[in-house]
Formats: sequence, structure tokens, C-alpha cells
Amino acid sequence: MTASYASTTTLARIRAAQPCHDGWTKLLAHLGKTKADHKPLPILTVLDSNGLDDALWVLSYAMPDDRLARHFQAWCAEQVLHLFEAERPDDTRVRAQIAMLRRDDAGEGERDAARAAARDAAGDAVWDAAWAAAWAAAWAAARAAAGDAAWAAAGAAAGAAAWDAQERQLRAMVAL
Repeated sequence: MTASYASTTTLARIRAAQPCHDGWTKLLAHLGKTKADHKPLPILTVLDSNGLDDALWVLSYAMPDDRLARHFQAWCAEQVLHLFEAERPDDTRVRAQIAMLRRDDAGEGERDAARAAARDAAGDAVWDAAWAAAWAAAWAAARAAAGDAAWAAAGAAAGAAAWDAQERQLRAMVAL
């Protein structure tokens, strides 16, 4: 079964979503236009004109519905799912979120709950990985220095590394 997605938008929809000035100007120039109109505009035209960042922005903010964006998000998550499941083989929260993204009949409440669970799962995995790496580094540094100062510095570095990793992951998940 092949899904049917709206793959066009309009300049009027893009303009209403308040694009950045540079991206808007570049797209208009590419199209040879000076203002927004209601003619169908393929998302691939935006990709060809402005690049991936702007195409993803349009996909997120200026499409007539969210189906294409949700299925693209699911595809992106599937590309790294094996990494998550290798570390947490019994944790099904991310896989459930992918399935929810693919369901066109899911309600907003279901999507919100699945999104929160997947975000928590990713955060748990990142936190565990960051602490493991930080403590391994801390242990090596402490053994080499063999002093209280090394332990204190390593502990602070471990906490900072874990916090930075968790923040990066949260930012990446919000971007999805």
C-alpha cells in the first residue's frame, strides 16, 4: 500500500508561516516572483532552490497537512533505531513512536503521549551513555593522577559531559 502525501504547498502558505528574510528572498528569486501566490509549489522546488534546511522548515510549518512531515520523521528515526535498540533491546518506546508517526488515524493526544515516551527513552539512553563514557574517562584520569584533585575534576567533567549530551539530544528531538 502506497501512502499519498501532499507534496505541494504555496508561496502564500510559506509567507503566512513567516519564513526568514533570506530564505524567502532566495525562493522568490529562484521562481522569478516578487510576492506570494496560491499556485501549487512542490516541496522539491524549495529543496532545489534553497537547500535542505529551508525545505525541512517548509515541511514543518507550511504544508497543507502534517502527513508528509510525520512520515519523514518516522523515516529519520528508523535510520538510527538500530543504534538505540542495540543499547536498550527491551525498550520499545522509540519503536512505538515511529509506529504512531506512521498512523494517519492517531489523535493528537496519542501522538503527544508517544512523543513524550520516545523523548524520555532517548534521554535515558543518552544519559546512560554519557555517564558511562564520562565515568570511564574519570576513572582513567583519576588512576593516572592518583589524587583527590583528579577525582574532583573528573567528577565535575563527568557531570558536565552528561548534561551537555542530554541537552544536545533534547535539542535534536525537539527539532524532529
